[in-house]
Amino acid sequence: MNSVLQGIGMTSQRTRARMIERLRAEGIRDERVLTAMAAVPRHIFVEQAMAHRAYDDTALPLILGQTISQPYVVARMIELLYAGRESLGKTLEIGAGCGYQAAVLAMLTREVFAVERLAPLLARARENLKQLKLSQIRLKHADGMIGLREAAPFDTIIVAAAAAGVPQALRDQLAPGGRLMIPVGSDPQVLCLIERGPEGFIESRFDAVRFVPLLPGVE
Repeated sequence: MNSVLQGIGMTSQRTRARMIERLRAEGIRDERVLTAMAAVPRHIFVEQAMAHRAYDDTALPLILGQTISQPYVVARMIELLYAGRESLGKTLEIGAGCGYQAAVLAMLTREVFAVERLAPLLARARENLKQLKLSQIRLKHADGMIGLREAAPFDTIIVAAAAAGVPQALRDQLAPGGRLMIPVGSDPQVLCLIERGPEGFIESRFDAVRFVPLLPGVE
């Protein structure tokens, strides 16, 4: 790993290891998820001026009023999607942002599709991910509210923005046995897990969270 990816000082491997211990202390138990989080250098995905805070357990600002999710929320969402399963399978991420969560997902499954509605942010994600040489991630400039029909169905869908309700298009693109994780609501927002079972959809609600809103269209 080159020196930029390795990090120094507040972006060093030691700082990253402290983040993993903090996630354990906060209740993240799945070692697969913790290993994936440890493998991704979060500091290359944040704005340079924020690199010293990359491994704090907080959301950080990106361009265009967007944010990179706090590490605990990324880990929690993926752990809930993974629970009781051997694999995430074919995965769709809605809201690629800077590419961080897609990189974590790529440590856990061989096929990741990620869509982002904001072209400048998608360009930033491409540059960030290029440094990690993660060829299994396919990025697309698209409206996340309609999913990615040409690649459906998906075993896993994870949404990095909050919706008033669960878009029907995303339900429709879940494979049998598939799982969808999406923040829903306005104030408060909660994590909502949708599972596609043989007799329909099962919905479970978990932690209170705070995400930017899921918006239609592309820019």
